[in-house]
Amino acid sequence: MYKFKFFINFEKEEQWLEQMASNGYHLQNTFFGYQFKREKAETATIKIDFRKFKKKEDFIDYCTMFEDSGWQHIAGSKSSGMQYFKKTGDTAGDDIFSDNNSKAARYKRYANMSFELAMSFLPLLVVFYLTDIVDFKAFINPKELYFTPGLWDKTGISFWFSFLFETPLALMRGFAWLFIPLTIISYLLFGYKSNKLYLQNIADKK
Repeated sequence: MYKFKFFINFEKEEQWLEQMASNGYHLQNTFFGYQFKREKAETATIKIDFRKFKKKEDFIDYCTMFEDSGWQHIAGSKSSGMQYFKKTGDTAGDDIFSDNNSKAARYKRYANMSFELAMSFLPLLVVFYLTDIVDFKAFINPKELYFTPGLWDKTGISFWFSFLFETPLALMRGFAWLFIPLTIISYLLFGYKSNKLYLQNIADKK
């Protein structure tokens, strides 16, 4: 079973995954949404970390360290950032973090990644603007985006067929670039909210 949800608050995501496990849906993968496997319902303790690794060996050592402490790595990859662990050992503690500061630091790492991704899209937006891909005139006169000869002189079924056929292409032609600023804004928002959660977690522990 697949479910599509988005979380910035790791604690809320952990609670949701634990609730799913109590209903018999156990997390298997997070590559494209949340992939669950139907099994026996159980009370599970699930924790989330945020770490990315340059080397596969470092990622394996990271997972092994937790597995030796009674935490099974159930989802996440070397470069995914989000790492999911399930408590399996009776001797394991109730959390994968050794102290409150390290627990809060995952929000800081997520915020830093979000800000870095937002900045990485800025050069692309500049290139689009300099190469005239960004055309603000399309907002004023969207008719210029349609290249079908004599389109606006047609009537009836002939007009609507040509108009509806070309409209998706016209939208791509004139407004596809909006994906870039929307992506930048989204990552900035993710980073802001994650950094806010980091500061709240630090303040709560004092």
